[in-house]
Amino acid sequence: MSETSTSPNQAGRVALVTGANKGIGASIASHLLEQGYRVAGTFRSGEVPPGVFGVRCDITDAEQVDAAFADVEGELGPVEVLVANAGITKDGLLMRMGEDDFASVIDTNLTGSFRVVQRATRAMMKQRYGRIVLISSVVALLGSPGQVNYAASKAGLVGIARSLSRELGSRNITCNVVAPGFIETDMTAVLPEDTIKGYQARIPAGRLGQVDDVAQAVAFLAEAGYITGAVIPVDGGLGMGH
Repeated sequence: MSETSTSPNQAGRVALVTGANKGIGASIASHLLEQGYRVAGTFRSGEVPPGVFGVRCDITDAEQVDAAFADVEGELGPVEVLVANAGITKDGLLMRMGEDDFASVIDTNLTGSFRVVQRATRAMMKQRYGRIVLISSVVALLGSPGQVNYAASKAGLVGIARSLSRELGSRNITCNVVAPGFIETDMTAVLPEDTIKGYQARIPAGRLGQVDDVAQAVAFLAEAGYITGAVIPVDGGLGMGH
């Protein structure tokens, strides 16, 4: 663990990151741990980063979600910071997309986020404190061919965040959205070089993002108390104006 200065507001708070076993989720969990949070992370396969309390959970199953929160509460205490990151893709053109492919992406990315948010807010309301960050995507507002299901699921998170902000804002609970653009992960590592160059040409920053870029935005929102209902793009300028 690297040495970092820890804010008194962060020290000891309990954070839960869903989908913390790889990529963006693992980076967020590690970054929060370095910032002084006590961090738990859900996973379906693989392992969470060292120092993170791992709980196996499929967020499409409400009973598993409830059991995962109970495990975290028993080990670390009530969740004060929730990062809803777990998600899937099942890309395909609209005319070829099966209803199951649409429904499963919605159930994981949108309804799954609803499940963990609903469960987390039980303790947050009692404590009159909570920070919720939903991981969306630049395609939520920009759109992307072949990703009708994914874009719809990620756009829905904006509605959840803004409605929840109005519903629970007076209880010192914030809910914001981070919308990453093209981020270097295992998924982008297998793309052809020409495809990567095409992405870079569309991004004003001229490069793909790093997982740490997303983690830093999440960590900022985890502490910010007067920002809620916001959509924070982490996309190198790709989606600006949307």
